Amino acid sequence: MKKLTILGATGSIGLNTLDIVRQFPQKFRIEALSCRNSIETLAEQIKEFKPRLACVDTIEQARELRESFCNGHYALETKFVCGVEGLVQISSDPEVDLVVAGIVGAAGLRPTFSAVQAGKIVAVANKEPLVMAGELFVKTAKKTGAKLLPTDSEHNAIFQALHDEPPDRIARLFLTASGGPFRDLPLDEFEKITLAEALNHPNWEMGRKITIDSATMMNKGLEIIEAHWLFNTPVAKIDVLMQRESIIHSMVEFIDGSFLAQMGLPDMRVPIAYCLGWPERLPLEIPRMDPVSLKTLHFEAIDPNRFPCLPLSIKAAKQGGGAPAVLNGTNEEVVAAFLNEKIRFVDISKTLASVMRKLDETLQQTVTDFPDKIPDFLLKIQTLEDAVQADQWGREQARKMLEQVL
Repeated sequence: MKKLTILGATGSIGLNTLDIVRQFPQKFRIEALSCRNSIETLAEQIKEFKPRLACVDTIEQARELRESFCNGHYALETKFVCGVEGLVQISSDPEVDLVVAGIVGAAGLRPTFSAVQAGKIVAVANKEPLVMAGELFVKTAKKTGAKLLPTDSEHNAIFQALHDEPPDRIARLFLTASGGPFRDLPLDEFEKITLAEALNHPNWEMGRKITIDSATMMNKGLEIIEAHWLFNTPVAKIDVLMQRESIIHSMVEFIDGSFLAQMGLPDMRVPIAYCLGWPERLPLEIPRMDPVSLKTLHFEAIDPNRFPCLPLSIKAAKQGGGAPAVLNGTNEEVVAAFLNEKIRFVDISKTLASVMRKLDETLQQTVTDFPDKIPDFLLKIQTLEDAVQADQWGREQARKMLEQVL
């Protein structure tokens, strides 16, 4: 029986993970759950799965939860911890075998790294660790024996298709994209896009932040950076294709001209289950794809004018150093502003482009005029703190530029 920690238990990754655990109670035991805001949902999960540990954001939340169980005369053996220290504790707990890293945003960086340092199997569902500090994560995993299992549907598809083939046999990796809700919207209508329209994804049900990233196609840019580190493949060999039906989740082209693709209905339980069961497969009870019903499958190139966030991400991926972390911090800041309806949809890519230009200007000016004053975290991510500082630098620049927009 594998003992699990789920970081972000009340989000879409956490909920789907627990659905799989319900199907296989003889295979999995929930040791720890974490949650930041959806306390009522977490309380129900604690009653059902009886974890040994539960992490919330604040001491007040922990106290209220504990008192609610006591007032209900519920026999509770769960220990409550809180904050970043609590997340680190449940990620590195010696009893835990596998950590599902499902916390959205940079907040998931430290606990995910703690799991890697502790040599855990880590089902990586949040993009930020490998985007912000991919080299550090990969090197640390090699030292500690941790195993990074990709849980994103696209990276999981490549993971399945590669099946331990060495990097020198890879000709290209193809990440597929649905195109989101605006794949056919006339470009002159982008100025009028509403928040509700951006959150209306045609194929997938996801959290709000990643749904917006899908609409801008920033998610594919971040996935390119992830794939570069996960599969030891140069950025130049990683492409993105639009696959409207979201049936082919990604493909690998090998040096002999062979293509291998992973197919299935769009259901996050499939890649999550593959990571939970690895190296075995679990007999999931889910809706199955009927090949006969697939009349056509479409592949299209990505229009950079429609999705300007993608070329920005590719440039940052090739640039390396602190650029991907700066990109990530900037994106989180502008997406939050859009979700709060403070800026327009088109301002997301415009602000991102402005911050990345600012990064180039900063590095060029510093190299030319003040070579000793180049911030180390903008040049190379050697520590977790470097990644956090680069991410924060991007956020600060985004806030300054958003003040001009607002």
